[in-house]
Amino acid sequence: MARIASISLALVILLIALLAGLQIRAQTPQQTWSTFLGDDQTGLQPNRIKIDYQQPSDANFQALHDMLVEHRPLEQVQEIFSPLRLPLDLTVRIKDCGMSNAWYQRPAITICYEYVRDLIQTAPSQISAEGITPMDALAGQFLYTASHEMGHAVFDLLDVPLFGRPEDDADQFAAHVIIRIGQHDARRLIAGAAYMYKDYVKHPTITVPVTAFADVHGAPMQRLYNLLCQAYGADPDQFSDLVDKGYLPKSRVPACKMEWNEVDFAFRKLIYPYVDQKLVNEVLSKSWVPPTSAEPPRITDLPQGLK
Repeated sequence: MARIASISLALVILLIALLAGLQIRAQTPQQTWSTFLGDDQTGLQPNRIKIDYQQPSDANFQALHDMLVEHRPLEQVQEIFSPLRLPLDLTVRIKDCGMSNAWYQRPAITICYEYVRDLIQTAPSQISAEGITPMDALAGQFLYTASHEMGHAVFDLLDVPLFGRPEDDADQFAAHVIIRIGQHDARRLIAGAAYMYKDYVKHPTITVPVTAFADVHGAPMQRLYNLLCQAYGADPDQFSDLVDKGYLPKSRVPACKMEWNEVDFAFRKLIYPYVDQKLVNEVLSKSWVPPTSAEPPRITDLPQGLK
């Protein structure tokens, strides 16, 4: 028994000696990432977002192409994400795809002309009953979608570890971005992004096959409530009417502050070390929603075949 005690004591002394030789200290997020990824970060540079309004192969989309070039939505996406220090160039492009969709596949984010057409078609023709303007609906939905796909790109290019489903994390990335960059316009951007779920809100009871729950994306109303909860958690005063008017169920409210803090903490630990601070301050100082008096793209401006 005495021999076992002596061996245990010797092991403890050895462990203490080993630990004494290590420099144990708290690390900054940048130092943590340096440890995780290695010290060679010379290839990480800001201003690596490229844009491309591809000439459509379908002539019916030419007018939409010209309209987008005039309104410059990709230039906004480029500037908003210019502070990201990435290891390679990332192109955000609009092209005709034969379907209404958007996706990321290295090294490009693709947003389809068909998807943009659908955004324009479903935008309110005037201020909605909820107070959402046509421009807010278009800007909010387009920026939310672009930010969602940018989330996928950032997770991939910076090897950001994920514990949840990639689509859920990309939703949280997008919500965080439009809340943070829209300091003065966050309400308009969130309302515009939420507008895409209007048809589901109008039909509170639905029936779906069980296989619908196997989709990689969350159910539409789950995604809406997650978005609204993030907004409320970030600024309960500004978004208090989400609860007062019943858009965000009261049963969800107590968790929203914690949910926002968790996402914000993840951003600070995993994303902010790869953001150029000078550039991000410039982004945060600007407004990213056109004035309410600005005239949005109209479906009547498009050729008959696209309406």
